[in-house]
Amino acid sequence: MNDLQKEINELKEFIVDLKADRTAAKQKEKAEAWTKYVSLTIVIIAVIAAVASQMSGKYGSRVQICQLQASDNWSFYESKSIKEHLDESALVQLQQSGNTNLPAVAAHIKKLAANLVKYDADKADIQAKAKDFEKKRDEASARGGRMGLAVSILSVAIATASICTVTKKKPLWFVAMIMAAMAVAEMLAAWLS
Repeated sequence: MNDLQKEINELKEFIVDLKADRTAAKQKEKAEAWTKYVSLTIVIIAVIAAVASQMSGKYGSRVQICQLQASDNWSFYESKSIKEHLDESALVQLQQSGNTNLPAVAAHIKKLAANLVKYDADKADIQAKAKDFEKKRDEASARGGRMGLAVSILSVAIATASICTVTKKKPLWFVAMIMAAMAVAEMLAAWLS
């Protein structure tokens, strides 16, 4: 009977220890339940960072395209200037040749004079287009820069929230959320500007 009583007492102690372990595990789980929300926050911040990264890339591409279009227009402007200069030289030579009474020379002089007027109008239009592309380039560059800053802040927020889950320091979670909110504000400012 002593052995049976001894085993029963050991079993009772085991059950008491098991209940204590279970209670401690539940308390620990309850105390660390907030870490689930931190993990969810990390996922949300990562999705926002991915969107910001895509938008930043879009603005970067727009900068390159607008720069190319502006360069193309400035090259076109230069070609018109060269043609204008050549026609001016040809006009001066024809006028100084003394053959301006000949119908073919007079027609050519008239054509060159008309071309010179057209070149000025074309150059003004081309210059306006080039400056418009440069303005779009500058706007996209500014937006892309702000979006890039938002991506950087979001990356730091993800790292801070990740450190929070490892160290179990709840204040870091709040810091990460504040940083994410700042980054979202920067994204909105870039997008709406």
